[in-house]
Amino acid sequence: MRKTATLTITLLASAALLTGCGSEKKDAGPSKEPAAPSAPAGGGAKGSAAKKKGVPHQVVFEVGGTGEAKIMWNGNTNHFDQVTLPWTKTESMQLEDAELKVGVTVLVVPGSVKGADGMLVPAPCTIKVDGKQVADNQGGKSAAPCTYKLMD
Repeated sequence: MRKTATLTITLLASAALLTGCGSEKKDAGPSKEPAAPSAPAGGGAKGSAAKKKGVPHQVVFEVGGTGEAKIMWNGNTNHFDQVTLPWTKTESMQLEDAELKVGVTVLVVPGSVKGADGMLVPAPCTIKVDGKQVADNQGGKSAAPCTYKLMD
């Protein structure tokens, strides 16, 4: 009796789901009505389409060590690269719109390198903003990535 009830409920649920997947109109084509114009993204006021921009910042990502390592870094966009160490990447970043209020997190996750004892350790990393060092992983002693919240 229990098997029959379970099977019946399963079949009814399957039938209900399958009937909801079909379409009643066989010849449903594109709508003949023109789409309503959308409101401007800037909040509706004319001429407010210009984005608010902050001051430009020079962000320098560095990973030390020798050999090769996989690193992930996030500046203007996200990257995951196999690089030759030591590695340096410089980006110009300018916060816009909502980023001006909340900031943008920049980071570099260094890969592993061989330590003095032959064991794998995190490669040392640093982040500099406008020439000032703002993050490091204590010369590779910390397994945490180098992160910094860029604000204007």
